Amino acid sequence: MATKIQMPKLSDTMSEGTILKWRYKEGDKVKQGDVLVEIESDKADMELEAYDSGILRKIFVPEGSKAAIGAPIAIIADAGEDISALEQEAPAAKKPAALQPTPENRTPAQTTQPAQAPQSQSPPLRDDGRVKASPLARKIASARQIDLRMIPGTGPQGRVVKRDLDNAAPTGTASSFPTIRSFVNRPTQDVPLSPIRKTIAKRMTESKQTVPQFYVTMEVDMEPVMAFRAQLNTVEGVKIGFTDILVKACASALMRHPQVNATFLGEASRQYGFAHISVAVALDEGLVTPVLRHCEQKGIEQIAAELRDLVERARNRKLKPDEYSGGTFTISNLGMFGVDDFIAIVNPPEGSILAVGAIVEKPVARNGQVAVGHTMKITLSSDHRIIDGAVAARFLQELQQLLEHPAVLLFRA
Repeated sequence: MATKIQMPKLSDTMSEGTILKWRYKEGDKVKQGDVLVEIESDKADMELEAYDSGILRKIFVPEGSKAAIGAPIAIIADAGEDISALEQEAPAAKKPAALQPTPENRTPAQTTQPAQAPQSQSPPLRDDGRVKASPLARKIASARQIDLRMIPGTGPQGRVVKRDLDNAAPTGTASSFPTIRSFVNRPTQDVPLSPIRKTIAKRMTESKQTVPQFYVTMEVDMEPVMAFRAQLNTVEGVKIGFTDILVKACASALMRHPQVNATFLGEASRQYGFAHISVAVALDEGLVTPVLRHCEQKGIEQIAAELRDLVERARNRKLKPDEYSGGTFTISNLGMFGVDDFIAIVNPPEGSILAVGAIVEKPVARNGQVAVGHTMKITLSSDHRIIDGAVAARFLQELQQLLEHPAVLLFRA
Protein backbone atom coordinates (compact mmCIF):
# COMPACT_ATOMS: atom_id res chain seq x y z
CA MET A 1 0.00 0.00 0.00
CA ALA A 2 1.31 3.44 -0.93
CA THR A 3 2.41 5.64 1.97
CA LYS A 4 2.32 9.43 1.78
CA ILE A 5 5.19 11.04 3.75
CA GLN A 6 4.13 14.38 5.21
CA MET A 7 6.05 17.33 6.62
CA PRO A 8 6.06 16.67 10.40
CA LYS A 9 5.51 19.26 13.15
CA LEU A 10 8.89 19.33 14.91
CA SER A 11 8.18 22.14 17.37
CA ASP A 12 5.20 23.92 18.86
CA THR A 13 6.01 27.07 16.86
CA MET A 14 6.84 25.43 13.53
CA SER A 15 4.58 26.25 10.56
CA GLU A 16 6.77 24.96 7.71
CA GLY A 17 9.98 23.02 7.21
CA THR A 18 12.90 23.10 4.78
CA ILE A 19 14.29 19.96 3.17
CA LEU A 20 18.02 19.92 3.84
CA LYS A 21 19.00 16.56 2.37
CA TRP A 22 17.30 13.50 0.94
CA ARG A 23 19.17 10.34 2.01
CA TYR A 24 17.60 8.38 -0.87
CA LYS A 25 16.69 9.25 -4.46
CA GLU A 26 13.62 8.31 -6.43
CA GLY A 27 13.66 4.61 -7.29
CA ASP A 28 15.70 3.56 -4.22
CA LYS A 29 14.48 0.83 -1.90
CA VAL A 30 13.71 2.05 1.62
CA LYS A 31 13.19 0.06 4.81
CA GLN A 32 10.92 1.09 7.66
CA GLY A 33 13.00 3.00 10.22
CA ASP A 34 15.64 4.16 7.71
CA VAL A 35 16.48 7.86 7.93
CA LEU A 36 14.76 9.17 4.83
CA VAL A 37 15.35 12.92 4.92
CA GLU A 38 16.92 15.72 6.98
CA ILE A 39 14.54 18.61 7.75
CA GLU A 40 15.25 22.10 9.10
CA SER A 41 12.62 23.44 11.49
CA ASP A 42 12.58 26.80 13.27
CA LYS A 43 14.57 25.31 16.17
CA ALA A 44 16.74 22.42 14.98
CA ASP A 45 17.69 20.05 12.17
CA MET A 46 15.90 16.71 12.52
CA GLU A 47 16.05 13.33 10.78
CA LEU A 48 12.76 11.83 9.60
CA GLU A 49 12.50 8.04 9.42
CA ALA A 50 10.52 6.14 6.80
CA TYR A 51 7.09 5.03 8.01
CA ASP A 52 7.02 1.86 5.86
CA SER A 53 9.22 -0.22 3.61
CA GLY A 54 9.03 0.04 -0.16
CA ILE A 55 10.42 2.10 -3.02
CA LEU A 56 10.77 5.86 -2.89
CA ARG A 57 8.55 6.48 -5.88
CA LYS A 58 8.17 10.25 -5.74
CA ILE A 59 9.85 13.24 -4.08
CA PHE A 60 7.60 16.32 -4.09
CA VAL A 61 9.87 18.74 -2.23
CA PRO A 62 13.48 18.95 -3.45
CA GLU A 63 16.44 19.88 -1.29
CA GLY A 64 16.41 23.55 -0.31
CA SER A 65 12.65 23.92 -0.77
CA LYS A 66 9.97 24.38 1.89
CA ALA A 67 6.64 22.76 2.68
CA ALA A 68 3.91 23.50 5.21
CA ILE A 69 3.23 21.15 8.12
CA GLY A 70 1.18 18.18 6.90
CA ALA A 71 1.99 18.77 3.24
CA PRO A 72 3.10 15.67 1.25
CA ILE A 73 6.84 15.58 0.66
CA ALA A 74 7.26 12.07 -0.77
CA ILE A 75 5.54 8.76 -1.58
CA ILE A 76 6.76 5.26 -0.70
CA ALA A 77 5.02 2.44 -2.58
CA ASP A 78 5.55 -0.89 -4.29
CA ALA A 79 7.15 -0.90 -7.74
CA GLY A 80 3.99 -1.39 -9.80
CA GLU A 81 1.53 0.39 -7.54
CA ASP A 82 -0.60 3.21 -8.96
CA ILE A 83 0.23 6.46 -7.13
CA SER A 84 -1.39 8.92 -9.54
CA ALA A 85 -4.14 9.89 -7.08
CA LEU A 86 -1.58 10.73 -4.37
CA GLU A 87 0.54 12.68 -6.83
CA GLN A 88 -2.38 14.97 -7.65
CA GLU A 89 -2.85 15.82 -3.95
CA ALA A 90 0.59 17.30 -3.50
CA PRO A 91 0.92 21.12 -3.67
CA ALA A 92 3.91 22.75 -5.30
CA ALA A 93 6.94 23.11 -3.05
CA LYS A 94 8.03 26.61 -2.07
CA LYS A 95 11.52 27.47 -3.22
CA PRO A 96 13.62 29.70 -0.93
CA ALA A 97 13.62 33.35 -1.91
CA ALA A 98 16.82 34.52 -3.50
CA LEU A 99 18.76 37.48 -2.18
CA GLN A 100 17.88 40.41 -4.44
CA PRO A 101 19.65 43.78 -4.58
CA THR A 102 17.22 46.70 -4.43
CA PRO A 103 17.01 48.57 -7.77
CA GLU A 104 18.52 51.79 -6.47
CA ASN A 105 21.61 49.95 -5.23
CA ARG A 106 22.41 47.68 -8.14
CA THR A 107 25.89 48.00 -9.55
CA PRO A 108 26.31 48.77 -13.27
CA ALA A 109 27.20 45.13 -13.91
CA GLN A 110 24.00 43.99 -12.23
CA THR A 111 21.96 46.43 -14.28
CA THR A 112 23.36 45.50 -17.70
CA GLN A 113 24.54 41.92 -17.35
CA PRO A 114 22.47 38.75 -16.87
CA ALA A 115 22.82 37.03 -13.53
CA GLN A 116 25.65 34.49 -13.39
CA ALA A 117 26.29 31.67 -10.98
CA PRO A 118 28.94 32.53 -8.39
CA GLN A 119 32.40 31.21 -9.24
CA SER A 120 33.69 30.79 -5.71
CA GLN A 121 32.64 27.79 -3.66
CA SER A 122 33.96 29.16 -0.38
CA PRO A 123 31.45 29.66 2.46
CA PRO A 124 29.81 33.06 3.05
CA LEU A 125 31.38 35.53 5.45
CA ARG A 126 29.74 37.25 8.39
CA ASP A 127 29.82 41.04 8.61
CA ASP A 128 33.00 40.82 10.74
CA GLY A 129 34.81 38.90 8.01
CA ARG A 130 34.74 35.49 9.72
CA VAL A 131 33.53 32.38 7.93
CA LYS A 132 30.09 31.15 9.00
CA ALA A 133 30.78 27.85 10.78
CA SER A 134 29.43 25.85 13.68
CA PRO A 135 31.46 25.85 16.94
CA LEU A 136 32.27 22.14 16.47
CA ALA A 137 33.52 22.78 12.93
CA ARG A 138 35.77 25.59 14.20
CA LYS A 139 37.19 23.29 16.87
CA ILE A 140 37.92 20.54 14.36
CA ALA A 141 39.43 23.01 11.87
CA SER A 142 41.72 24.44 14.54
CA ALA A 143 42.92 20.99 15.66
CA ARG A 144 43.54 19.78 12.09
CA GLN A 145 44.91 23.11 10.76
CA ILE A 146 42.18 23.50 8.16
CA ASP A 147 41.46 26.92 6.66
CA LEU A 148 37.68 27.28 6.86
CA ARG A 149 37.76 29.83 4.03
CA MET A 150 38.65 27.01 1.64
CA ILE A 151 35.77 24.72 2.69
CA PRO A 152 32.35 24.87 0.95
CA GLY A 153 29.62 24.90 3.57
CA THR A 154 26.56 22.64 3.36
CA GLY A 155 24.85 23.75 6.58
CA PRO A 156 22.02 26.29 6.94
CA GLN A 157 22.73 29.46 4.92
CA GLY A 158 26.05 27.99 3.68
CA ARG A 159 27.50 27.48 7.16
CA VAL A 160 30.44 25.06 7.48
CA VAL A 161 29.46 22.09 9.65
CA LYS A 162 31.24 18.96 10.87
CA ARG A 163 30.42 16.80 7.84
CA ASP A 164 32.12 19.32 5.53
CA LEU A 165 35.46 18.64 7.26
CA ASP A 166 35.34 14.83 7.18
CA ASN A 167 37.55 14.58 4.09
CA ALA A 168 39.23 17.98 4.22
CA ALA A 169 43.03 18.10 4.09
CA PRO A 170 45.09 20.46 6.27
CA THR A 171 45.66 23.81 4.58
CA GLY A 172 48.13 25.33 7.00
CA THR A 173 47.78 26.95 10.40
CA ALA A 174 44.18 27.94 10.98
CA SER A 175 43.85 31.54 12.04
CA SER A 176 41.25 32.89 14.46
CA PHE A 177 41.87 36.45 13.31
CA PRO A 178 39.20 38.07 11.14
CA THR A 179 39.95 38.20 7.43
CA ILE A 180 41.03 41.71 6.48
CA ARG A 181 38.82 43.13 3.75
CA SER A 182 38.80 46.50 2.11
CA PHE A 183 35.64 48.51 2.64
CA VAL A 184 33.76 48.80 -0.63
CA ASN A 185 30.22 49.75 -1.43
CA ARG A 186 27.99 46.74 -1.83
CA PRO A 187 24.39 46.51 -2.94
CA THR A 188 21.59 46.64 -0.39
CA GLN A 189 19.91 43.23 -0.26
CA ASP A 190 16.60 41.84 0.94
CA VAL A 191 17.66 38.86 3.08
CA PRO A 192 14.97 36.20 3.58
CA LEU A 193 14.35 35.41 7.25
CA SER A 194 15.51 32.03 8.47
CA PRO A 195 12.90 29.78 10.13
CA ILE A 196 14.35 30.65 13.55
CA ARG A 197 14.23 34.38 12.83
CA LYS A 198 10.63 34.15 11.60
CA THR A 199 9.59 32.46 14.83
CA ILE A 200 11.45 35.01 16.95
CA ALA A 201 9.81 37.88 15.04
CA LYS A 202 6.33 36.40 15.53
CA ARG A 203 6.69 35.44 19.19
CA MET A 204 8.44 38.62 20.34
CA THR A 205 5.85 40.79 18.57
CA GLU A 206 3.07 38.86 20.27
CA SER A 207 4.83 39.16 23.63
CA LYS A 208 5.24 42.94 23.47
CA GLN A 209 1.68 43.43 22.20
CA THR A 210 -0.14 41.09 24.58
CA VAL A 211 1.97 40.85 27.76
CA PRO A 212 2.15 43.91 30.08
CA GLN A 213 5.80 43.78 31.09
CA PHE A 214 7.77 45.61 33.76
CA TYR A 215 11.44 45.48 34.72
CA VAL A 216 13.37 45.40 37.99
CA THR A 217 17.18 45.69 38.16
CA MET A 218 19.57 44.84 40.99
CA GLU A 219 23.36 44.87 41.36
CA VAL A 220 25.13 41.84 42.84
CA ASP A 221 28.54 41.62 44.52
CA MET A 222 30.21 38.87 42.52
CA GLU A 223 33.43 38.51 44.55
CA PRO A 224 32.00 35.54 46.54
CA VAL A 225 30.84 33.74 43.38
CA MET A 226 34.21 34.27 41.71
CA ALA A 227 36.03 32.75 44.69
CA PHE A 228 33.45 29.93 44.94
CA ARG A 229 33.81 29.06 41.26
CA ALA A 230 37.61 29.09 41.47
CA GLN A 231 37.47 26.62 44.39
CA LEU A 232 35.09 24.28 42.56
CA ASN A 233 37.32 24.26 39.49
CA THR A 234 40.34 23.10 41.51
CA VAL A 235 38.69 19.66 41.62
CA GLU A 236 40.05 17.45 38.86
CA GLY A 237 37.62 17.01 35.99
CA VAL A 238 35.27 19.77 37.16
CA LYS A 239 34.61 22.77 34.93
CA ILE A 240 31.99 25.18 36.25
CA GLY A 241 30.92 28.43 34.58
CA PHE A 242 29.12 31.42 36.05
CA THR A 243 25.94 30.51 34.15
CA ASP A 244 25.93 27.07 35.80
CA ILE A 245 25.96 28.67 39.26
CA LEU A 246 23.36 31.20 38.17
CA VAL A 247 21.01 28.44 36.96
CA LYS A 248 21.23 26.68 40.33
CA ALA A 249 20.70 29.94 42.23
CA CYS A 250 17.64 30.81 40.11
CA ALA A 251 16.18 27.33 40.65
CA SER A 252 16.56 27.72 44.41
CA ALA A 253 15.01 31.21 44.39
CA LEU A 254 12.11 30.05 42.20
CA MET A 255 11.22 27.34 44.70
CA ARG A 256 10.79 30.05 47.34
CA HIS A 257 8.96 32.47 45.05
CA PRO A 258 6.51 30.36 43.01
CA GLN A 259 4.67 33.46 41.76
CA VAL A 260 7.69 34.18 39.55
CA ASN A 261 7.83 30.57 38.35
CA ALA A 262 4.39 30.81 36.77
CA THR A 263 2.22 31.05 33.66
CA PHE A 264 -0.81 33.26 33.03
CA LEU A 265 -3.86 31.15 32.11
CA GLY A 266 -6.51 33.83 31.74
CA GLU A 267 -8.63 33.02 34.79
CA ALA A 268 -5.80 31.51 36.86
CA SER A 269 -2.06 31.49 37.41
CA ARG A 270 -0.25 28.17 37.16
CA GLN A 271 2.61 28.11 39.69
CA TYR A 272 5.03 25.28 38.95
CA GLY A 273 6.49 23.03 41.64
CA PHE A 274 9.67 22.49 39.65
CA ALA A 275 12.24 24.67 37.89
CA HIS A 276 12.63 23.93 34.17
CA ILE A 277 15.09 26.67 33.25
CA SER A 278 15.59 27.76 29.63
CA VAL A 279 18.99 29.21 28.74
CA ALA A 280 19.20 31.46 25.66
CA VAL A 281 21.86 30.32 23.16
CA ALA A 282 22.91 32.60 20.31
CA LEU A 283 23.17 31.13 16.80
CA ASP A 284 24.03 32.87 13.53
CA GLU A 285 20.34 32.59 12.58
CA GLY A 286 18.88 33.73 15.92
CA LEU A 287 18.25 32.32 19.41
CA VAL A 288 17.23 28.95 20.76
CA THR A 289 16.45 28.18 24.40
CA PRO A 290 17.34 24.62 25.44
CA VAL A 291 15.69 23.62 28.72
CA LEU A 292 17.40 22.23 31.82
CA ARG A 293 14.73 20.25 33.68
CA HIS A 294 14.27 19.92 37.45
CA CYS A 295 17.23 22.16 38.26
CA GLU A 296 15.98 22.36 41.85
CA GLN A 297 16.95 18.69 42.27
CA LYS A 298 20.37 18.84 40.62
CA GLY A 299 23.81 19.86 41.81
CA ILE A 300 25.92 22.50 40.09
CA GLU A 301 28.25 19.95 38.49
CA GLN A 302 25.34 18.04 36.92
CA ILE A 303 23.80 21.28 35.68
CA ALA A 304 27.14 22.26 34.13
CA ALA A 305 27.50 18.94 32.29
CA GLU A 306 23.93 18.99 30.97
CA LEU A 307 24.15 22.63 29.91
CA ARG A 308 27.40 22.07 27.97
CA ASP A 309 25.78 19.18 26.11
CA LEU A 310 22.60 21.12 25.33
CA VAL A 311 24.49 24.22 24.16
CA GLU A 312 26.78 22.19 21.88
CA ARG A 313 23.84 20.38 20.28
CA ALA A 314 21.83 23.60 20.03
CA ARG A 315 24.64 25.23 18.06
CA ASN A 316 24.78 22.21 15.77
CA ARG A 317 20.96 22.17 15.48
CA LYS A 318 20.68 18.67 16.96
CA LEU A 319 18.21 19.34 19.78
CA LYS A 320 15.11 17.17 20.11
CA PRO A 321 11.73 18.95 20.33
CA ASP A 322 11.31 18.15 24.04
CA GLU A 323 14.70 19.71 24.76
CA TYR A 324 13.66 23.23 23.75
CA SER A 325 10.09 23.28 25.07
CA GLY A 326 8.41 23.27 28.47
CA GLY A 327 10.55 25.86 30.25
CA THR A 328 9.12 27.74 33.25
CA PHE A 329 11.78 30.50 33.47
CA THR A 330 14.49 31.83 31.12
CA ILE A 331 18.01 33.16 31.66
CA SER A 332 19.56 35.35 28.95
CA ASN A 333 23.23 36.12 29.60
CA LEU A 334 25.03 38.72 27.45
CA GLY A 335 27.83 39.28 29.94
CA MET A 336 30.35 37.43 27.77
CA PHE A 337 29.84 40.16 25.12
CA GLY A 338 30.73 42.94 27.54
CA VAL A 339 27.12 44.13 27.96
CA ASP A 340 26.73 45.81 31.37
CA ASP A 341 22.95 45.47 31.55
CA PHE A 342 19.94 45.07 29.27
CA ILE A 343 16.22 44.25 29.27
CA ALA A 344 14.96 40.96 27.87
CA ILE A 345 11.47 40.31 26.49
CA VAL A 346 9.30 37.77 28.30
CA ASN A 347 9.04 34.51 26.36
CA PRO A 348 5.39 33.31 26.69
CA PRO A 349 4.00 31.19 28.22
CA GLU A 350 6.70 31.82 30.83
CA GLY A 351 5.96 34.64 33.24
CA SER A 352 9.45 36.09 33.56
CA ILE A 353 12.97 36.18 32.15
CA LEU A 354 16.28 37.20 33.75
CA ALA A 355 18.74 39.36 31.80
CA VAL A 356 22.33 38.99 33.02
CA GLY A 357 25.09 41.51 32.34
CA ALA A 358 28.87 41.37 32.53
CA ILE A 359 30.91 41.09 35.73
CA VAL A 360 32.45 44.54 35.97
CA GLU A 361 35.52 45.60 37.95
CA LYS A 362 34.73 48.89 39.67
CA PRO A 363 35.24 50.89 42.89
CA VAL A 364 32.90 49.73 45.65
CA ALA A 365 32.31 50.83 49.25
CA ARG A 366 33.22 48.26 51.92
CA ASN A 367 33.06 49.11 55.62
CA GLY A 368 33.25 52.80 54.85
CA GLN A 369 36.29 52.38 52.58
CA VAL A 370 36.61 52.45 48.79
CA ALA A 371 37.93 49.21 47.37
CA VAL A 372 38.15 47.46 44.00
CA GLY A 373 35.30 45.02 43.56
CA HIS A 374 33.42 43.04 40.96
CA THR A 375 29.68 43.51 40.44
CA MET A 376 27.04 42.29 38.03
CA LYS A 377 23.63 43.69 37.13
CA ILE A 378 20.60 41.44 36.75
CA THR A 379 17.23 42.58 35.38
CA LEU A 380 14.01 40.63 35.79
CA SER A 381 11.31 41.18 33.13
CA SER A 382 7.91 40.04 34.39
CA ASP A 383 4.33 39.57 33.23
CA HIS A 384 2.42 42.13 35.33
CA ARG A 385 -0.81 40.11 35.02
CA ILE A 386 0.54 37.59 37.55
CA ILE A 387 3.65 39.21 39.06
CA ASP A 388 3.80 42.50 40.97
CA GLY A 389 6.80 44.74 41.57
CA ALA A 390 7.22 43.68 45.20
CA VAL A 391 7.17 40.00 44.21
CA ALA A 392 9.84 40.59 41.56
CA ALA A 393 11.94 42.60 44.04
CA ARG A 394 11.79 39.86 46.69
CA PHE A 395 12.81 37.26 44.11
CA LEU A 396 15.84 39.36 43.12
CA GLN A 397 16.74 39.89 46.77
CA GLU A 398 16.70 36.11 47.30
CA LEU A 399 18.82 35.60 44.18
CA GLN A 400 21.25 38.30 45.28
CA GLN A 401 21.66 36.65 48.71
CA LEU A 402 22.31 33.26 47.12
CA LEU A 403 24.95 34.66 44.77
CA GLU A 404 26.65 36.58 47.57
CA HIS A 405 26.66 33.43 49.76
CA PRO A 406 27.07 30.74 47.06
CA ALA A 407 28.22 27.92 49.35
CA VAL A 408 24.58 27.64 50.45
CA LEU A 409 23.78 26.27 46.98
CA LEU A 410 25.62 23.06 47.85
CA PHE A 411 23.13 22.21 50.58
CA ARG A 412 19.68 23.47 49.54
CA ALA A 413 17.27 23.35 46.65
